[in-house]
Amino acid sequence: MQQNNVLKGVLLVGLGASFYGMLATFVKLSYKEGFTTAEVTTAQFVLGILGMLLLNLYQSKFSKKSFPSITSGDKKKLLIAGTSMGCTSLFYYLAVQYINVSVAIVLLMQSVWISVVIEAFIKKEMPSLRKIISVAIVLAGTLLATNIINQDIALDWRGIMWGLLAASSFATTMFAANTIATYASPLRKTLYMLCGGGIIVSLFLFFGQIGPYYFDGLKSFYSNFSDNPANIRAFDFSIFVKYGLILSLFGTILPPILFNSGFPKAGLGLGSIISSMELPVSVAMAFILLGEKVDAIQWCGIAMILFAIVLMNLPQRKLN
Repeated sequence: MQQNNVLKGVLLVGLGASFYGMLATFVKLSYKEGFTTAEVTTAQFVLGILGMLLLNLYQSKFSKKSFPSITSGDKKKLLIAGTSMGCTSLFYYLAVQYINVSVAIVLLMQSVWISVVIEAFIKKEMPSLRKIISVAIVLAGTLLATNIINQDIALDWRGIMWGLLAASSFATTMFAANTIATYASPLRKTLYMLCGGGIIVSLFLFFGQIGPYYFDGLKSFYSNFSDNPANIRAFDFSIFVKYGLILSLFGTILPPILFNSGFPKAGLGLGSIISSMELPVSVAMAFILLGEKVDAIQWCGIAMILFAIVLMNLPQRKLN
């Protein structure tokens, strides 16, 4: 029974990570049409929260399965933990202003070993050899899948800092899905976490676009964090019509629900390794929909990540 729950958790986390991987392609398409990071993330969270409100309303009215109410203490924890969802996007997009996108992705994938370390600290035991090997394979596969080896890269300490903060935020999101209010409905947990993330995104929208556009004082403040004045403009509400639905569906509705359902079953360490499915799906979607060139070395990296996921899910008796 326990093995079946773990397998179910693995499938849910893998599916959630795959949706996150699909999201990147649509974000790139929205950027090509001139939408800003603030507009993309705002549409994603606003429609995501509205969608989760509707799903929670439907569940409360028609679901035959009852869930315990979330305690006031856990509600606060979920709101605070949910800020990590907004921070992950914010820190990642700050990182890519200073460093190559491939480097930023590599830094983001550090969330895999960060999560394993967090789990080891919580359980007060060393991770298994198989888990350590799988983490190493995932990180090596990430280097190949992003083709970072064949690129001439200039590093900036600010980009590295923001990238590592993004990885830490993503690990925090996975930790929250694994530990906080595991007794509650995944839909209700997701709603509270999205509200927490929405606070961060709202602040980002104000200080990164709307505020500098309307207030000269904030424009000088903005210049300390970005050299791109093109983002300072009035909000383009057409983002909600063109990309809002698909961004919210693949970014703030399906993945958090699946993570909140799957992580308590799979565990933080295993779940974080499974979440690396995001990168292969992202590369494959860019290849299929955007026509981006994918070299043989990148396919090798994708194969390594998939192998690590299979390795983590082999029965113990076959490996020992």
